[in-house]
Amino acid sequence: MRLFGKKTIFTRNLLISPPQPSDDRRGVAIAARAKNEAPYIGDWLLFHRAVGVRHFYIYDDGSTDRTIDVIKEILSPDEFTIFPWSSRMIDEGSKQFLDTQVIAFAHAILNFGAAYKWMAFIDVDEFLLPKIGSTVEEALEGAGGFPVVSLPWHMFGTSGHKTKPAGSTLFNFTMRSVIPSNDKKNGMAFKCIVDPCEVVQVGVHHFCTRTFGEINSNDAGVRATREGRKERAFYSSKYLQLNHYYSRSEQELMEKIDRGNGRSSERYKQSVLRTLQRVEAETVQDLGMIEFLKKHNVDLSQACADAE
Repeated sequence: MRLFGKKTIFTRNLLISPPQPSDDRRGVAIAARAKNEAPYIGDWLLFHRAVGVRHFYIYDDGSTDRTIDVIKEILSPDEFTIFPWSSRMIDEGSKQFLDTQVIAFAHAILNFGAAYKWMAFIDVDEFLLPKIGSTVEEALEGAGGFPVVSLPWHMFGTSGHKTKPAGSTLFNFTMRSVIPSNDKKNGMAFKCIVDPCEVVQVGVHHFCTRTFGEINSNDAGVRATREGRKERAFYSSKYLQLNHYYSRSEQELMEKIDRGNGRSSERYKQSVLRTLQRVEAETVQDLGMIEFLKKHNVDLSQACADAE
């Protein structure tokens, strides 16, 4: 039997008992899975440290480049925790893959969530941009303390770059989709920031809490069900915007495709190219990230040096 053929997901959601909050819990942590992100993870770390992230929990999916070295060069030992996370597991009964990203997120909440007011679950090509205030925690005040904040993807494509440009992704890519996601049907897809001590169900794009069930808030305090989030009335980026640098340059996109994601290579390639086509079908220039970097004097030069 070919176990690693067509990829299907078995654990889309996990039920957990939330941790008891520590008396001195505070601040924001990020949990992310990463693999061979050496050219990019420096930008991501420096930016998110500048916007107030206390700790990074990195689930390393078998990196063979300098990803781990870059993390250690940029952050102090008390700012990060790295877990070897190179795992491919299949449920014996259904013969379906276990979603190790969901397992990683649940692990982060259960083992470390008690220490933080907030935990964000994003990827290394996603950036939490405060639109009001200078930190993620200040921007989250717009949600009024609601325990799950859903942030829609703002999808950035190639911005016309054929090959990888010199310097930071955050300065080089400014053209994004007018519709802030790549969702075919409704136009929005999400990543979340949560109060880890309230979460009872963990997913990649949606979390449930013991007090409010499946109800999530946007960054401005508007609440909706899981499906209700996709209504246009739920969309907001007034306080906090999630930038997803989906493709970077055409060269980098093809390198991403060549790395694959465990699926059939041709099927994965066509999926990625279709997504890029949707992202670039109608675009708008978004200089919010550059304006923030300049206003708050965020220095990304160390990341640029590591990427070269």
